[in-house]
Amino acid sequence: MKLTRALPLATLAAAVAAASQVQAETLRVATVNNNDMVIMQSLTSEFEQAHPGIEVDWVILEENVLRQRLTTDVATGGGQFDVMTIGTYEVPIWAEREWLVPLTDLPDDYDVDDLLTSVRDGLSHDGTLHALPFYGESSMLFYRTDLFEEHGIEMPEQPTWEEVHDWASRIHDPDNGAYGICLRGKPGWGENMAFVSTLVNTFGGRWFDEEWQPQINSPEWQEAIAFYVDLLGNYGPPGASSNGFNENQALFSSGRCAMWVDATSAAGRIYDARESDVADVLGFSQAPVAVTPKGSHWLWSWALAIPASSERQEAARQFITWATSRDYVEMVGEREGWTSVPPGTRTSTYQDERYSEAAPFASFVLEAMQNADPTDSTLEPSPYVGVQFAGIPEFQAIGTQVGQMVAAALTGQMPVQQALDNAQRSAERTMRQAGYYD
Repeated sequence: MKLTRALPLATLAAAVAAASQVQAETLRVATVNNNDMVIMQSLTSEFEQAHPGIEVDWVILEENVLRQRLTTDVATGGGQFDVMTIGTYEVPIWAEREWLVPLTDLPDDYDVDDLLTSVRDGLSHDGTLHALPFYGESSMLFYRTDLFEEHGIEMPEQPTWEEVHDWASRIHDPDNGAYGICLRGKPGWGENMAFVSTLVNTFGGRWFDEEWQPQINSPEWQEAIAFYVDLLGNYGPPGASSNGFNENQALFSSGRCAMWVDATSAAGRIYDARESDVADVLGFSQAPVAVTPKGSHWLWSWALAIPASSERQEAARQFITWATSRDYVEMVGEREGWTSVPPGTRTSTYQDERYSEAAPFASFVLEAMQNADPTDSTLEPSPYVGVQFAGIPEFQAIGTQVGQMVAAALTGQMPVQQALDNAQRSAERTMRQAGYYD
């Protein structure tokens, strides 16, 4: 009989650890390069310690690139990613096509009812969640109170675009590094067109009429885009056509912009003196309006979803419930400061005195999100759901093409009329090929 010698304890422990390492699941998480997601990545070790059988591999991309990669992967069933960061545009469309895992039977302590109703509805299909909100946002006007006081300007409760134009012309001082206004110019349906759509809305325009005919070269679009090109071209920073959310946030935080109209989610960072040079002179107001308040501010949520092609769906579910939970909000507040917690997702966040005391914009943002109505965002009736987008599959291509034409008008490559006529023809061709009309 052959006897087997017992292994030393240290060797045995190493063998067990090695076996565990081999068996660990690796989740591939694709997300956008925004500040809240960077914080989430920095807390990966907390998740991995609480879930020793799961490791997280991050793929962090610029917004336009992320959308292209994810759309291609999910449409082909590629299975490259286990968790995708997508939003209120993609979720209902992809869920209808059964590209996403329905999120039923979530843990009781996740507290689904704590999620803001407008956000939860936007991430649902047939009443079932298909993504969990990481953060939500509307849009608002940020401004430097010191420059406004210096020029004798008082911010009204509801600014108009005409007033914004006047203020920008008075404050604009490029020789001293202060531009009148910063706005998105980088082409993309979720970049410049997120902002431009709200501008068109409040000028009385819409993407489509009730017969699904594109309206991109309508008088309302022409007036809105001509206004945008004049305002940003004359009183914005040089190279504005290259600036998206992140670039403008950096410009505003460093004191280079007198005004900035963009996502409410930026408020936490530019109110943080560790991140912003203008934290002590920051004012905010509602997104400006023109002929109608309808659709003047958007409604969006960046959310975490599980593609049906993932082979690690249970591990992915554990990750997304962790990253969007009340405990996660608490952890970020304690470690990063309460202005850094993911905004716009949970009622409990806005009921927390620590957040409301640290974030003077909290109630304002909550009201903006609750008042944004994606079912009634245009002056004239429209057949689509969405404020800064039209919730149809074809919009991604149409919005991208129109964004490129608007950027071409901004840079002077072509007149506004020509840019919109080109965009109109492209949109008509896409809608005809998709079968919306003959």
